[in-house]
Amino acid sequence: MEEQLIIVMADAERAELADLADATGQSVEEAVLAAVRGWMQAEREKAGSEAARLAGQHAGLLRRLGE
Repeated sequence: MEEQLIIVMADAERAELADLADATGQSVEEAVLAAVRGWMQAEREKAGSEAARLAGQHAGLLRRLGE
């Protein structure tokens, strides 16, 4: 299911976004979606790294809890 999302931007930001999207051969919507997907991937990687760090730091406790 697809849903719409409204993003409020300053006029100057919207104009720059439109110019950059046009320069890269994308629609504004495609450019925004690519940016959001990139942000989500980066956040997933950061969260995964932090989870791995915490699991390593507390490996003994996690092992005891699993017994």
